Amino acid sequence: MTDASSAHSQTLSRGIRILEVLADARTPLTIDALSATLGLHRSVTYRLLRTLEDHRLVVRDGAGRIALGSRLAALAAGVSHDLQAAALPELTAIANELGMTCFLTVLDGDEIVTLVSVEPRHTMGSIAQRPGTRHPVGVGAPGKAIASRLPASQWPDSLDDDHRTELAVVREQGWASSHDEVITGLRAVAVPLAVHGSPAAALAVVYVSSSRPEPEIAARLIEGAATIASSV
Repeated sequence: MTDASSAHSQTLSRGIRILEVLADARTPLTIDALSATLGLHRSVTYRLLRTLEDHRLVVRDGAGRIALGSRLAALAAGVSHDLQAAALPELTAIANELGMTCFLTVLDGDEIVTLVSVEPRHTMGSIAQRPGTRHPVGVGAPGKAIASRLPASQWPDSLDDDHRTELAVVREQGWASSHDEVITGLRAVAVPLAVHGSPAAALAVVYVSSSRPEPEIAARLIEGAATIASSV
């Protein structure tokens, strides 16, 4: 690889890393904070941000802090577009029926990423599950639901024995649950979603507490997954 191509690849990688850091932060960051997180000189970070701004991938607020730009939403809408379009009505119905945030995740390497999310319409204090949120496959309800449908050879090496044992149970019962695994205090239930031509996926809800038993929640998700799969 030539020096020029190496430099271009490094620049692209750093730009993508800025977007990932901003997505994880969930609040606008200063250039100094971004530079410290990335381990880059402030001037390098500034040049990268100018390019991202030109493409409307990041924006600055009145205080000069950096946040993700709306252009990213347009790009994200094109990811698995047919699946998102088919899932949205069912996500909305489940969210409002159960009073829980309902979301769709897909497999991305050794992680799962939230593709689209709907919060319940008339519930106070619902949980936000932002598109782009990610965590390791095999962990958390949607991560377990997806992993249960994958060969063990595709599970991350970091997956501990307890989770590997639990995946056998998830595979047999057809749904997964979690509590305090990804975010402290939150519960989740998820089911696998198999759609031909799309990445491995899961349909899930996240909530703090509910009077509904987990099997009842799972049954509603299974029904929703079947509806989505038949609509794509």
